[in-house]
Amino acid sequence: MTDLTTAKGVYVIAPTAFHPDGRVDEASNDRLTDFFVEAGATGITVLGQMGEAPKLDAEESVAIAARMIRRAGIPIVVGVSAPGFAAMRSLTRAVMDAGAAGVMIAPPNTLRTDDQIATYYRQAAEAIGTEVPFVIQDYPLSFSVQMTPAVIRRIVQENPSCVMLKHEDWPGLEKISALRGFQKDGSLRPISILCGNGGLFLDFECERGADGAMTGYAFPDMLVDVVRMQAAGERDQAHDLFDAHLPLIRYEQQPGVGLAVRKYVLMRRGLLASDAQRRPGASLTATARAEVDYLLSRVARFDRRASFEAGKAA
Repeated sequence: MTDLTTAKGVYVIAPTAFHPDGRVDEASNDRLTDFFVEAGATGITVLGQMGEAPKLDAEESVAIAARMIRRAGIPIVVGVSAPGFAAMRSLTRAVMDAGAAGVMIAPPNTLRTDDQIATYYRQAAEAIGTEVPFVIQDYPLSFSVQMTPAVIRRIVQENPSCVMLKHEDWPGLEKISALRGFQKDGSLRPISILCGNGGLFLDFECERGADGAMTGYAFPDMLVDVVRMQAAGERDQAHDLFDAHLPLIRYEQQPGVGLAVRKYVLMRRGLLASDAQRRPGASLTATARAEVDYLLSRVARFDRRASFEAGKAA
């Protein structure tokens, strides 16, 4: 079994491809899987928020995850967040039986105190099985749950099956430093820290001690390069590449429309047959598409991967 406590690199958050009529597009999902592996991803996370997981029924969720696990050949983490533990337990058992490396659990937005947060994760671990590796998703911008470094340490120390933090607090650089400080003083056992937020702060997150990214920017191959360069001590090169993409990363990170931007770019790259989202979902206006095209042309001056001809990747 993959030891996710030592995970490094980039775990790409996979979007779910749909046909314009809302059916799952298996061919596009396969192309995405193959591309992520070829791009150098060390893992993939499926059925996350950007995977439109709440719009899938239980059978679709298991089928999509199992297909990716069979195809990828690299560790797959599956989002299993649910309003109740019964649905979480059922999906967890199905995907772990299919070969998933672990599952990711986000907190419900009703949690307010450290005790409530710690209790929730203890109960969730018990519900899915204490042998199942799980990832904490710390995303207060979306879930309205504030996790301090101390409560994250408590969750990790109380639950041996907690193996990773998906860190996407904002601002959150000091949180990474605090957690690595806990690890250094021996009060926190080692875990992997992979960062989200569309990669918006990845350049400095790596320097603060993050092991890489768990996010879904439309150029995950660029994220792979940045993490690799940082690990090799090529700081200026990493920042130069990151800075070239930053305007597009910022544009894609807009709440509500970000997935539409991401899917549009992935379609332009020839990976998705359609940028459709399953309803309800946002779509880009002609003006927004023109803005994205302009940003791509600017990125392409530094990184040819953003150059396109007839809608296909350069």
